[in-house]
Parts: sequence; C-alpha cells; structure tokens
Amino acid sequence: QVQLVESGGGLVRPGGSLRLSCAASGRIFTINSMGWYRQAPGKQRELVATLTSAGTTNYADSVKGRFAISRDNTKNTAYLQMNSLKAEDTAVYYCRAFGSTLSGTRYDNWGRGTQVTVSS
Repeated sequence: QVQLVESGGGLVRPGGSLRLSCAASGRIFTINSMGWYRQAPGKQRELVATLTSAGTTNYADSVKGRFAISRDNTKNTAYLQMNSLKAEDTAVYYCRAFGSTLSGTRYDNWGRGTQVTVSS
C-alpha cells in the first residue's frame, strides 16, 4: 500500500504565496511521477503540474510562470510552490503518484486533498 498526504493549504490574499507538500509513504519501490491536480466547486478535476522521475515537468497553461513543482527523492515528497495567487486558483488540491511497490505491483494513488482559498 502507498499513501499520499498533502499539507500546506490555507487562506491567502490575492498575490500571495503558498507551498504545498505531498508526502508518499508505504511499500514504495519506485515513484515514476508525482503531480498536483485541483478541483474547484462545480468544476471537474484538472491537472496543475506533474514531475516525472526523469525530471520532466508539465504545467497547466493557467499556472505557468506562477507555480513550480519540485521533488525531494530522499523524502518521497513533492512540493508545489504557488506564487502570485489569484482568486481562480481557489480549489481543493490533490496529489497523485504512480509507480511500483516492493511487491512488484503497480499503484496509481491520490491523496485526500488540501484546501487552498485565495480571497481578500
């Protein structure tokens, strides 16, 4: 089993910054990719940013230049640095990771999410 736990969400004013963390734990052998997704009320979940084990990143157009994804492989933790936040960034942010376990099985897991609210 692989678990993902997000942290770092909260209330921030427009133009402010937050850093989200996603810690993966369990019987992890590899983490091929970690990513962040978000879901605003009444909307579908959407990709925010992903980072592969090879270092390839992918960002939604709406966050390019403002958000940065990074990863600490020694801690199995991914981060999302969010700058110049806008009201439209308000959403529940979810972490996703996929890879293989020590048993050789594949996993594709999600965290429970952390709320980010951008408001004055």
